[in-house]
Order: sequence, then structure tokens, then C-alpha cells
Amino acid sequence: MHPKRGADKPHVVVLGAGFAGLTFCKRLTSGLARVTLLDRQNHHLFQPLLYQVATAGLAAPDIAQPVRSILRDRRDVTVLMSDVTGVDLARREVSHTGGVLGYDYLVIALGGRTSYFGHEEWARHAPGLKSIDDALAIRRRVLSAFEDAEVEDDEARRGKLMTIVVVGGGPTGVEMAGALAELSRTVLRRDFRRIDPAKARVILVEGGPRVLGAFPANLSAKAERQLRRLGVEVRTGVAVREIHEDGLELASGERLAAANVIWGAGVSAVPLAGTLGVPTDRAGRLRVEPDLSLPGWPSVFAAGDIVSLTDPSGRVVPGVSPAAMQMGRYIARTIAGELGTVTPPRRKPFCYFDKGTMATIGRSAAVAKIGWAEFCGWPAWAAWLVVHILFLIGFRNRISVLLQWTYSYFTYRRGARLITGLDPEREAQGAAPAAGPENRMT
Repeated sequence: MHPKRGADKPHVVVLGAGFAGLTFCKRLTSGLARVTLLDRQNHHLFQPLLYQVATAGLAAPDIAQPVRSILRDRRDVTVLMSDVTGVDLARREVSHTGGVLGYDYLVIALGGRTSYFGHEEWARHAPGLKSIDDALAIRRRVLSAFEDAEVEDDEARRGKLMTIVVVGGGPTGVEMAGALAELSRTVLRRDFRRIDPAKARVILVEGGPRVLGAFPANLSAKAERQLRRLGVEVRTGVAVREIHEDGLELASGERLAAANVIWGAGVSAVPLAGTLGVPTDRAGRLRVEPDLSLPGWPSVFAAGDIVSLTDPSGRVVPGVSPAAMQMGRYIARTIAGELGTVTPPRRKPFCYFDKGTMATIGRSAAVAKIGWAEFCGWPAWAAWLVVHILFLIGFRNRISVLLQWTYSYFTYRRGARLITGLDPEREAQGAAPAAGPENRMT
């Protein structure tokens, strides 16, 4: 597949159906160009709620929707489920598992991946959280550990099975730790007979001096207090030295025996970013021009987590979904302004508008900073709920999530506690096979 540039309408190729890529496709003026969107998955994932799938709060379909369904009314957009294998900037070509695409404009919005800071061997024992498969794997491992603890007679082994360590005190780690504490202390506490899930240990390890380091210090302190009230053990100012199958070892020398270690400490760009021959930062993210184009390649834009940028106001653009969506809208306006005109207008620099930051910790517990206002507890939690419901793509998804949250709030139950599939290690040890094929969307 190799569309000819210049034939018919200009061809715009978009890599990635995340927040940036999808927003671009929806906002580019219809009819101006032929657009081809490539993604290795067939669905758009609402990643901010991924931790709720991992902790059995929501089912996978609640936070994902097929890309083709989202863009079904955009007849000028072609969606291809394919892996991008390379980009030739000089030839204006994108190679993927289905062939080669030529482009007039290219939008790179491939997102990021979990970074283990040079210790990739830790991935086997400390999974990250970037996809639905990651979330389902974590859910399976956590729930299976409680099931194993129910039949375990050795006290030390039982303690290890009921210990979960979350590495990283950013929003992902804080939200994950809080949700796991609620899962064990309120959701599972009456489900078992031989163990008391409320006695499970949830430990949050952060290398920096405080959790939520990007938040104001007072909100960070309030978040830590709310975590401790939920029963989370918070360890700050301590780095991880080693992670292995029995748990992890801290730089202080302390050893934590844990059946589950969850990694939420770092994000880096996808490997493709390093093959383009343009400047990158330490995390491998693309250093772009103020107009989000690659240096020396004005027809190639980048957006989302793959970008490293400080805007004209001196603000470092964060790797969050609102920023990615703003980038997608900006690039759509820029390309639309240049198509069909002999003299393209001068590009204005991208300016990030900070709509605020927030993180939920647990039931009626959250912290938020919106403009000059800083608040915590139930008001912040309610604001968090409203924002995430509004940003979910698809009416069905919004209704489903709202109903599930309402049910969980009043009943202290979670309906997505299914253990689907088997870990290869458990299968090798002779664990009973599943009754049917794995259902990856439950």
C-alpha cells in the first residue's frame, strides 16, 4: 500500500490512536485531506482509568472503544490496525507490517512505554500499566495471590502473598496504591474464610522526598495522610536496588517480601523515536520546535507522551491526556490552515493551557489543583469523578462507568473481580486450566 502524494487530496498519516492522534483525526476539517490512522490496537484506551481495571473497579470495555466506531462518521479517515516498523523522513514514507505509506504530512503520536531506568529485567517481576493486557495481568496476579493465601498454611508464605508493593509515588502509583488498599479492606474483607484480606499490606515506595511531587507540597502532604488512613504504608526518599521473584530490596538494605510488585515509576518514549535522527531528551522523547514539528522537517509533527517541549511561557508540557488533546487540536488547526492555500500562514507556537491536576486516592479521597484553587477530600473526589466521566469517549462508556461507580459506592463491592487466563508460571506448576478460552474483555 503506497498512496501517491499529490494525487487527489494531500495524504496525512497519523501514527497512534491515543488522545493526541484521535483528537487530531476528529478535529481536522473534513474533506481537506485523506487521512490514514495506524495503531497496533483496534481500540482507543482511556488510560487515566486503567488502574481501575487492574484493581477490579471497572471492566475493560468500560474504558475502551473501537477506533473504527469512534471515527465511523469521518469518511475521509482510513483506520489500519498495524505495527509501525519505521519512518523514512527523507522519502516521506512510513513502513508498517502491512506495507508502506507515503505522506504529505505526518503526525507521530505513538505515546510512551514503561521505563525501568536501565533495569529491563525487572519487568518480569514488576509489571507496568500501559495497556488493557497489562491491567488484566495485574488484576489476575493480585486476585490469584489472595486465592493462594486462602489455601496456604505457612504463615510467612501467606504474608508474602498478601503483600503488594507499588513502586512510584506519582499519580499512577498513588491511585493504584489507594485502590488496592480499598480492594483488600472493603471489597474482599467478607469474601474469604481462612484469611482476613483487611490485614494485607499495601506498600508505596517513592524515591523522591514526597508523593505527588508535581503537586504543591501541602496537597502532597494531604495525599500522604489520606493514603495512610486507608492503610497504605508510604516509604519516601528511598530508591529500589533490586526486584526479584520474592519481592524487592531497597537502597536502604530493607527487603520486602511480596508476591506482587507493581511498577509505576517511569515512562519513556517508544523505541521508534530514537530511529528518526532528530534530537531527543534523556527519556528518549522527541525535542520538537515550538510548532510541534520535528527540527528540519516542517511537515512532520509529534504530539503526546512522545514529545519533550517547553512552551513560550516557560511551562514544561506534561505527559497527561489534556496536553495530548490540546496538541492534537493545535496540529489539526495548523495543517488545515496550510492546506488549500498558496501562501501558508506563519505558524504560531503551541501554548499549553493547564486545566489543573488531580489524583484520586480512594473512596471520597482525592487532591486537586484547578487554577488558584486547591482542595482535597470529598470535593476533590467529586470533581475527579465529573472530569473523568466527561472525558470518556462514548455515551455508553459514560453510563456504564457511572452506574458501576454508583453501585460500588453504595454497596462497597466491585463486579469485575474475575480471574481470567493463567500466568505461564502457574500453568507450568500444574494449576487447573480455565474452563474455556480466555475472555480478555471482562
